[in-house]
Amino acid sequence: MTEGTARESPGSRARTTGVVYFLYFLTAVPAQILVGRKLVVYGEAVNTVAFLFYIALTLLFYSMFRPVNRVLSLVAALFSLAGCAIGLLGNFHLAPHNLKPLWFFGPYCLLIGILILRSTFLPQLLGWLMVLAGLGWLAFLSPPVARHWSVPIEIVGIVAEASLMFWLMVKGVNEERWKQQAGVGRASII
Repeated sequence: MTEGTARESPGSRARTTGVVYFLYFLTAVPAQILVGRKLVVYGEAVNTVAFLFYIALTLLFYSMFRPVNRVLSLVAALFSLAGCAIGLLGNFHLAPHNLKPLWFFGPYCLLIGILILRSTFLPQLLGWLMVLAGLGWLAFLSPPVARHWSVPIEIVGIVAEASLMFWLMVKGVNEERWKQQAGVGRASII
């Protein structure tokens, strides 16, 4: 961590996290559109950039939620990084076909939701939305569920993640509560 980053306020870091989340959306959505229009090579190139943004987002979230629960934040980050690795390998046709990034992103969203619920510096509603998104992404892995419920699951996931993204960009976190939790959070592991 650079000296400038160490002095950055929790609110500024939260807004940076929101901006990186926004950049992820700005690249992930066009990537899916390109792949859907049979422009696979372009879609995979843009999707690679999206995964790089998501890796940065994962590290930012780890830092944000470490005061809430270091172990849970680390487990969440590992799930996300594993999903990114599978997705990146898939872009280069190196991932096993039966291994899906959603297997990792579902638990990641679920854990981020739990961390938000345990935090004192973000609204509980955002936590519940992320828990629903995580459960939805996991349910999406069942072919019958995906066939019949894919649109509602995708809507819930997008609404949850977009709500968190916009909240972080506009409001950030309650800095006083983040600092209080950071002081107490280091002493408790679970």
